Amino acid sequence: MAFSKQQLHKFADLIRIEISDEKLEQMNIDGVIEWLDKLQKIDTHGVEPLLNPSEHDLPMRTDTVTEPNMRDKILANAPDKSGVSRGYFAVPKVMDAD
Repeated sequence: MAFSKQQLHKFADLIRIEISDEKLEQMNIDGVIEWLDKLQKIDTHGVEPLLNPSEHDLPMRTDTVTEPNMRDKILANAPDKSGVSRGYFAVPKVMDAD
């Protein structure tokens, strides 16, 4: 399955990356797609899914509070102090309400 440059630029636009034609040539996208197609053709019927590569359970530690009420110490690191008096970090607006 081969993608045109126009399609690849559309994909890049959808995932919000900017990529030049030269970089697309170097990436060999068609080779990656061919490899993924080969992986899709592998017969995996009867193979149990692997949920965790480790067969051992990790040791759990007790969840104990060592230093209670550190809110003021943590908020002292806030770069924007406008929310500190209300007990939160103020951050720049990310999305517009459309």
